[in-house]
Amino acid sequence: MLGLGFFGWIIIGGLAGWIASKIKGKDADMGIGLNIIVGIIGGLIGGWLLAKFGVDVDNGGLWFSFFTCILGAVILLTIVNFVKGKQRQ
Repeated sequence: MLGLGFFGWIIIGGLAGWIASKIKGKDADMGIGLNIIVGIIGGLIGGWLLAKFGVDVDNGGLWFSFFTCILGAVILLTIVNFVKGKQRQ
């Protein structure tokens, strides 16, 4: 996934972060910058997690990278929501 390049990370990360925020119902709370950050970090989380399960993430291609970013972004937003919920109690 590192072969996407700088602009590839921004575009794929932004789209993945936006879709993940829609899935988690957080779209109103997030702007484009936060969507990009969540998507990029989500890509790292998703790639790391899938690699731990033995999935070849290096040769997956563009669509695989995109879905990996979405998966990781959803996981990241779930963790953030859990931590924020714990702080309110």
